[in-house]
Amino acid sequence: MADHIDIDFIFQTDRENPPAERSLPWEETRDGVTVVVEPKPHWAKDLRAFRFDAREYCHYADWTRHGARARFYGHIDTCGDGLLLKARALIVREIAEGLWS
Repeated sequence: MADHIDIDFIFQTDRENPPAERSLPWEETRDGVTVVVEPKPHWAKDLRAFRFDAREYCHYADWTRHGARARFYGHIDTCGDGLLLKARALIVREIAEGLWS
């Protein structure tokens, strides 16, 4: 990689992987609804898609089948925007610590 790594480049490169193999969250929009998809942990059966601006999520398989008509469930403290912000902050910290070069 280049001497100066760009956070957007890291996210873009991660999006080149199939959804089940991604390690960073990404945005998807369907039928006017935007969600942020959380990468799948090794123990999970499916990914979760969080509404961008609300503390609600659905299963990714339901999102891919039904889009905005997917069944969303309330979540106590996570929305898609917050999920993206946390991931970006983590990458910025790792870049500052020299873990990306």
